[in-house]
Amino acid sequence: MYSLALVVCAVALSHCSLAGKVCSRPPQVLFATIDVDKSVYEVGEEVEYTCRPGFVPNNGQRKYTCLPTGKWPLNTLLCLPVTCAPPSLPEFSVLSYRRSKPGNVSHFLDTITFECVPPLALIGNETATCMANGNWSSIPECKVVTCPTPTGIENGFLEFVVRRTYHYNESVSFGCQPSYVLEGPKHSRCENTGNWSTKPTCKGPCKIPVKKAVVLYNGEKKRVQNDLKDGVQHGETVSFFCKNKEKSCAYTVPVPCVDGNLTLPACFKERGFFSTLVKKDPSDMKPCEDQE
Repeated sequence: MYSLALVVCAVALSHCSLAGKVCSRPPQVLFATIDVDKSVYEVGEEVEYTCRPGFVPNNGQRKYTCLPTGKWPLNTLLCLPVTCAPPSLPEFSVLSYRRSKPGNVSHFLDTITFECVPPLALIGNETATCMANGNWSSIPECKVVTCPTPTGIENGFLEFVVRRTYHYNESVSFGCQPSYVLEGPKHSRCENTGNWSTKPTCKGPCKIPVKKAVVLYNGEKKRVQNDLKDGVQHGETVSFFCKNKEKSCAYTVPVPCVDGNLTLPACFKERGFFSTLVKKDPSDMKPCEDQE
């Protein structure tokens, strides 16, 4: 009777000691997450590991249960970097590629860049990415692409152009007639669409719409009727002298030449014959900024 009581007591103590056991956080697995993340787990609670995108589990166990001992079973899970096999290109292919990183293995999110043997054009994305499923995002094609003989531009010309079909990536050059300014790229390229890239334009010069005036041009005073009778080129700026009557001083207003158009500032007054005799020219007055 006495021995039976001891056995019952021992069993009870055993249950009491096991009831107090808990598991701490399960061990971390590189490149993996767990479905239930907390600091303490009860005996019998289960967690499941999931590899992050771009990684796949080995043959190890993914689910683990908190043991009565307060410990987790030995973790055998590994999450490996997904790899992509080299793109399958036929032998003597006109399409080639180069890796963004050295080595023979491409991992998740690694990229490769494709190239075509000239003069073939690459159709599609020139860059492919190793995806989470182990495949490349896309593989482009190489095709023969031609552009027709390019046409000229207004007030300009094509340099050394032969009337023929042009292949992908070939280019031509443009120029402008005298006094016109080339705006945009000097060269136009045959694109993989079979069209020419953007052509430049030729912007015209501006005549200064006054008969007589002194203006500021390239930092120097110039007489329109003598020094600037042929006008100024597109993109250049002419500054006109305007009078501040209250302070008896003059200030300048810059005006740009925009493709043949130059607009006089509202404050500028062209002087007549009589005013040139009795009034001081604004260009000879003291600058307003120097006045106190």
